[in-house]
Amino acid sequence: MIRLEGVVAGYGGGNVLQGVDLEVGPGELGCIVGPNGAGKSTVLRAVSGILKPSAGRIMLDGRNIAGLSPDEVLGCGVTQVPQSNGLFPTLTVKENILMGAYVIRRQRQLVKQRYDEVLGMFPLVADKTGVRCGNLSGGQRRMVEFARSLMLDPKLVLLDEPSLGLDPKSLTVIDEAVAIMRASGKAVLMVEQNVRFGLRMASSGIVMESGRVLLTGPAQSVLSNPEIADLYFGGAVHAPSASHPPAPQPTA
Repeated sequence: MIRLEGVVAGYGGGNVLQGVDLEVGPGELGCIVGPNGAGKSTVLRAVSGILKPSAGRIMLDGRNIAGLSPDEVLGCGVTQVPQSNGLFPTLTVKENILMGAYVIRRQRQLVKQRYDEVLGMFPLVADKTGVRCGNLSGGQRRMVEFARSLMLDPKLVLLDEPSLGLDPKSLTVIDEAVAIMRASGKAVLMVEQNVRFGLRMASSGIVMESGRVLLTGPAQSVLSNPEIADLYFGGAVHAPSASHPPAPQPTA
């Protein structure tokens, strides 16, 4: 579905990404984690067309979209849920969702069909279509953003730190929304600072540092990797296995 091959990109003549390779298939969630400055959000900017790579390819269903404008990338089937404050607070839930279909707004029947489909996917959103988004909770606003991102029936959805600003109870909203996206065959590429939350929800984990992919693999394997545990959690995430017995404790 989406595959990055040796992508080099940056700002003002300096390269942040130093040859990034990664891949996410239909119905999969790839979660990019790493320290600040690793290049995680830069990957999303390169895929969405905001940033033009200086080298490498970004293949979407066999087509190289590297260097296309954001409008062209959108037309290829890539949408993005921004990090925060992506809604118009004075507009209603319905009006905000319909903004996701702006580029096809003249195809009224198609817009209505997509809108009905999206409401069917998100019952919590369907109950609040007339409410102004400024009056919603953080989790509810996030759900509206997810719903809006599906109005164009995208192939790939980019999520930029979706847990940002949400309380632990509201994180279930992200679980539900991502499950809906994956069930409909969308590929999802997510950047997440909450490493434990992101990797437990993902199908594959991608660890970046200094603009390079250091480690990739099944999300649970990445999460339980001792180096990742030491880096983010100060110790093992899971109980040690038989092949890695606990270190002996000093005795009196």
